[in-house]
Amino acid sequence: MWLEIALVVVGLALILAGANFLTDGAAAIARRFKIPQLIIGLTIVAFGTSAPELSVSVLSSIGGNGGIAVGNVIGSNIFNILLTLGLCAVVYPIPVQRNSIRFDIPISILAATVMMIFVSDPALDGAPSSVSRAEALILILFGLLFLGYTMYMGRQNREETEVPAEREKHWALNVLLIIVGLAGLIYGGGLFVDNASLIAKKLGVSDTLIGLTLVAWGTSAPELATSVVAALKKNTGIAVGNVIGSNIFNIFFVLGISGVVHPLQHLQFTTLDIWMQLIATIMAFAMALFWGKREIKRPEGLIMLLLFIAYNAVLITNSI
Repeated sequence: MWLEIALVVVGLALILAGANFLTDGAAAIARRFKIPQLIIGLTIVAFGTSAPELSVSVLSSIGGNGGIAVGNVIGSNIFNILLTLGLCAVVYPIPVQRNSIRFDIPISILAATVMMIFVSDPALDGAPSSVSRAEALILILFGLLFLGYTMYMGRQNREETEVPAEREKHWALNVLLIIVGLAGLIYGGGLFVDNASLIAKKLGVSDTLIGLTLVAWGTSAPELATSVVAALKKNTGIAVGNVIGSNIFNIFFVLGISGVVHPLQHLQFTTLDIWMQLIATIMAFAMALFWGKREIKRPEGLIMLLLFIAYNAVLITNSI
């Protein structure tokens, strides 16, 4: 058991390092080809922040572990809203940008609703829960429409998305960064998924539970650390937009690509798992718009944290 846990940690470290190298190299090459900064920010940087989830879910899908693939998406999204935003709000109140209220959060609610419909086969037609290739393609189409509209609005408002500082290195070195990054994502993702699955079998729990907890917590940990550091520096202005954007990317692209690579079948979810993602997203919208008047304050953050603890306590208790 301890060996598998150690290999999960090593795999996660390789995934995170690979995502960093890949993002830096790709962004630098994109600049050399004079690709607009807005497009770099909305594609390469967005991919970089969700690369751990994408790597783990796609490799899980290929290996036939659909429960880990989908559980990772649902668990990561719940983690991002309830724990990351909740903890940040407790540290320092989070202002919510107007664009997040008008566009990002409603799209996130739409994404969570569409996903809930797609995985609710038992309730709709009595079939086992699954995500077919056709449904996965629909998710990707939604994602492309979301990116297209975001780019259009960015140009209309003449806003530029922040990207990491350019590395002043030869283009060949940037290509090497991309290759090393991809290798880290693939090899690290394989280590992470294989050993997470072994841990599930040794504990006698489903792959889905491991995806909702261990895998989701691991792939979302970097965003939590980054957001908390920003909160400690009282720099939480973009926290909501980043978290909601990540959740949208997870559903439309991570789940979509995973389902296209291999249909996600025989998923083992409870009604609580399916609804919690949607409830958490709606809660963030309500707190920002109605309760906090465009700000998520400490009391709301504490409610989020308590809900996250209660949800995971129920998950673990039901698995025993």
